Amino acid sequence: MLIVGAGGFAKEILEIFHQKDELQNLAFYDDINFNNSELVFGKFPVLRNENQVKEFFKINGYEFTIGIGNPHLRQRMYDKFILLNGQFASTISTRANVGSYEINILEGCNILDNAIVSNSAYIGRGCIVYYNAMITHDCIVNDFVELSPGATLLGGCIIGSHVQIGANATVLPKVRIGKNSIIGAGAVVNKNIPNNCVAVGVPAMVIKQIE
Repeated sequence: MLIVGAGGFAKEILEIFHQKDELQNLAFYDDINFNNSELVFGKFPVLRNENQVKEFFKINGYEFTIGIGNPHLRQRMYDKFILLNGQFASTISTRANVGSYEINILEGCNILDNAIVSNSAYIGRGCIVYYNAMITHDCIVNDFVELSPGATLLGGCIIGSHVQIGANATVLPKVRIGKNSIIGAGAVVNKNIPNNCVAVGVPAMVIKQIE
């Protein structure tokens, strides 16, 4: 397995592989921070270019996941590694609580410890569900959404693609959040939020448009 990225979030994903005892043939990819060590934790190699990735895929299989938090950068890395014949794979912690009925989790999601995903939930491609985040029944979370620690989505809400929801924010039932928007930490969202904006507060109010 290849983890794209070698910084903080990538190291958190590593813990999922440790839980599952799936550390063999694991590597990271980082073509930005060349001053960093060639080994993560002195053990796992860091690949630096596409030729190394192609060779790694040939030997170890084509699965990759993305250890980067920013939704738009995750999308770009997905596009890049799919062109290298990569197979986008999810990483789900053994300590996450995932329901048993009508759960639809698309490829490339990262679901961390103590996250809760209820029955009849849909999670799109490449999403992050961080520590203690909660997705309750009938919620729809579109592609490349980031749910920060403690974020809560209540029944039937719909989250647009590339949305970032801050730590301990709550989205109330049946509320829609438009694509590319950012919800501030601790916000309570009780009405629909349009595309491309920043909303904060209790109740959440739009304070900025995103270009």
